[in-house]
Amino acid sequence: MSVAISIIVPVFNEAANIQRLACEVTAALAGEPRLWELIFVDDASRDETWIEIVAAHAADGRVRGLRHARNAGQSAALWSGMQATDAEVIATLDGDLQNDPADLPKLLRELASADFVMGVRLARQDNFLRLASSEVARWARRAVLGVDFRDTGCSLRAFRRSALNGVFPFNGLHRFLPILVHGNGSRMVEVPVHHRPRVAGVSKYGVWNRLGRGLVDLFAVAWYQRRRLPVVPLAEVLAASPAVKRALDETNFASKVRDGAAGR
Repeated sequence: MSVAISIIVPVFNEAANIQRLACEVTAALAGEPRLWELIFVDDASRDETWIEIVAAHAADGRVRGLRHARNAGQSAALWSGMQATDAEVIATLDGDLQNDPADLPKLLRELASADFVMGVRLARQDNFLRLASSEVARWARRAVLGVDFRDTGCSLRAFRRSALNGVFPFNGLHRFLPILVHGNGSRMVEVPVHHRPRVAGVSKYGVWNRLGRGLVDLFAVAWYQRRRLPVVPLAEVLAASPAVKRALDETNFASKVRDGAAGR
């Protein structure tokens, strides 16, 4: 049987968090009847992250490991994970243990009536710099794009593969994925989720990564959204059924009658 759900976790220098995260995801999905897999995407870590991923795979075959040959960033790791699976449902979360895997079943349930479910961290365990940059980015998205989601920076998400129609890889995708998905007409839902303090490792992002670069990307996404081709309904000629053939014969007969009447 094929895998139905893929949980993708981009990681960089998160060796101390791999085993615990794998165990927490396994516990969270213990009641999930569909087949699932956990994909760690190692973005060329310089610590023992890859060794820990290999050990997690050895302990549970549902854990997969992908490794970048060079450091390419969080967006590239996310894209690599999405391209490496054919699962119809994809979930994502950060590898720093601040996202709580126990929230995954709740997000997956919401897909019964939605295409893309995003977590909203109501009690964020972040410093002032992160909180302030997130508020500025939200204001800018609302002003430039006319779209207001409460927490596009939350990596805890679940979505149908079909929601990725029109989504393309670029450095910054992980921040703007909800915006791009919303632009293709997908049904969006926001769900409150837990947020925990970081217990191991260090944050990989500074002011430029989170705010400066995000604002630059904002205008590029705004341009794309304005130029984006809409989905146009199509009709296709198929092999004619008996009913269609009868309709065509009747149309041709009526046409001949009209032509004959016009010639008299």
